[in-house]
Amino acid sequence: MAKARTFLWRGGVGAVFTVVLLPMLAVMYLSFFDQEVVSFPPDGYTLRWYVNAWEQREFSRGFVNSLQLAVVATVIGVTLGTAAAYALVRARLPARGFVNTLLMGPLAVPGVVLGTALYVMFVQIDDAIDFQIVATLPGLIAAHVLLTVPWTVRLVAASLAGLHPAAEEAAADLGARPWTVFRRVTLPMMRSGVVAGALFSFIQSFENLELTLLLVGPGRSTLPVAMLNYLEFRVDPTLAAVATVQIVMIGALMLITDRFVNLSRVVS
Repeated sequence: MAKARTFLWRGGVGAVFTVVLLPMLAVMYLSFFDQEVVSFPPDGYTLRWYVNAWEQREFSRGFVNSLQLAVVATVIGVTLGTAAAYALVRARLPARGFVNTLLMGPLAVPGVVLGTALYVMFVQIDDAIDFQIVATLPGLIAAHVLLTVPWTVRLVAASLAGLHPAAEEAAADLGARPWTVFRRVTLPMMRSGVVAGALFSFIQSFENLELTLLLVGPGRSTLPVAMLNYLEFRVDPTLAAVATVQIVMIGALMLITDRFVNLSRVVS
């Protein structure tokens, strides 16, 4: 009976991994097909779609814009999210549940709905005080910060919840000031949560399409938007090649991060 349960458990886990990984592997496989119109079996294999992607200036500009946007949004979001998570876990807030629900709200709202709501709000602000936010870089950064804060709050709060405040209390009893206690004791203890929050926040911002598509301004197309624009005129494995590069880049980033921080301990 125990062997049967073990077999079923492993089979279920294997099925889940297959469902999750198979589409990704299929995209990577398609990026090497020789024919422009994808069909199976392939006529041959080539790397020309990677060369074509490299030659598309829209992709290179979109990559740089996405990278800059994700870095700025991650820095701001992780800073705000870490402070919010610390207050939620350590401080005795009278409406902690409401604040937590408010901060986690962007994760529960579909990207199209969130982007539409932000667009309408930006237009109303423009009409009310004559200050343009729509189709500007600050407005897009603010929107992406809304995506990064919930991930940081969730992961940092989970990291803090497993830490007993005895070490912080001992440091305070020895005369350390609150900022010194936070910088020298609390922050190193929750480092894994902060790093994990930064990683997932960066990925969420870098890969976002729905919200960005509604708020991006002319001349600042991000990589997902550039890929969508390319798809309007051509359908070939070039997009699969771009997606493969993104998969490899994000996978390498996660492996490097996991080398220094045990992500499974925080995320689980």
